Amino acid sequence: MDHLVLEVGLAIALIAAAGLISSKLRFSVIPFYILIGMAVGPHAAKIWHLDFRFIESAGLIEFLGRIGVLFLLFYLGLEFSVGRLLKSGKSIVVGGSIYIGINFTLGLVLGFAGGFPVAEALIIAGITTISSSAIVAKVLVDLKRTANPETEMILGIIMFEDVFLAVYISILSGLVLSDSSSIGGVIMSALIALGYMLIVIILGRKLVPLLNKLLNIRNNELFSLVIFGSLFLVAGFSETIHVAEAIGALLVGLVLAETTHAKRIEHLIMPFKDFFGAIFFFSFGLSIDPLSLGGEAVWLALIAVIITLIGNFTAGMLAGRSAGLSPKASSNIGLTIVSRGEFSILLANMAATGGLMAIIQPFAAIYVLILAILGPLLTKESKQVYRLLDKVFKFKNTKKQQKSEMLQEKTIE
Repeated sequence: MDHLVLEVGLAIALIAAAGLISSKLRFSVIPFYILIGMAVGPHAAKIWHLDFRFIESAGLIEFLGRIGVLFLLFYLGLEFSVGRLLKSGKSIVVGGSIYIGINFTLGLVLGFAGGFPVAEALIIAGITTISSSAIVAKVLVDLKRTANPETEMILGIIMFEDVFLAVYISILSGLVLSDSSSIGGVIMSALIALGYMLIVIILGRKLVPLLNKLLNIRNNELFSLVIFGSLFLVAGFSETIHVAEAIGALLVGLVLAETTHAKRIEHLIMPFKDFFGAIFFFSFGLSIDPLSLGGEAVWLALIAVIITLIGNFTAGMLAGRSAGLSPKASSNIGLTIVSRGEFSILLANMAATGGLMAIIQPFAAIYVLILAILGPLLTKESKQVYRLLDKVFKFKNTKKQQKSEMLQEKTIE
């Protein structure tokens, strides 16, 4: 452990350099963090003949990255609120079902059309269905879109995906890892995940008056400890009952957003969110082997990207319109959650553990990398993308929706 501090220091310096480059180029910083991680990852020594492997600090950097995801989702929850989420409950279920249904079906078709066995096809479908909570959160916050009308649906879909993921991982674990699955166990996992989220949201809202009193702490140090302790306890407990720890962090943020201390918590979390969030994307890059990115995996990934872009935009339009959103706001849904990341890599690792076809991991790495770069860019330029598509498809917009969009644009400016 003699070089632990040096390795972590080098990692932070490289992250900072990537951030400076992206700032000069006026481009989304996320792809730069991922690419610099790839450039100095475990396999980079074979390319550069330099020891950038972060041997001693690899576990620590990965853990710091996990913390980054928690802070990103927690902050996103703070920018939102339980009240807004509950009002949109029905539309979120409908929108989430539309999103999962379209993207999962397209992924399954891709797997079977590519000649893959059932297990591999199911893994591919999962990889192409679940969006990256961390990237979505980062983009929404950076572009100051947390108050946008479509953000309710975006957050709802993220949470809906987590329920789906809990069920799906249970099914795949039985199929891929043990060649058997319990229907009762799958149903129980789904009910626990859904019930837990509902309990935290509803109970949390009822406890807001009590939370206001408990958080009335003048000492900043003690206040920080209480907030951080709550965040990590709830997120950690969520993981033990098969609800993603990131969703647990989001739930804590949603509840605390209802309190009178929300702004104070937001100012407290901001620097931690930025710092640890950057480390997450760097650590994600470290997990990708540049030498494996070639061959048939490239073509499969490119086809998957095209399918995902079409499926996401279609699902976003349908989900948004089902909730009464304008075509422009609906298009923002599909463009914002197009990024794929941590969950796709998780499923690819499951395939490797289960001894499935070797092409799955390099396919997932290329697919995730392309969409991790393309997603933030499409979100940033969503206005231009919408205008271009509107010329082709001639989306219909009500007068009320037109006025709402004009008011929103003036507010952003």
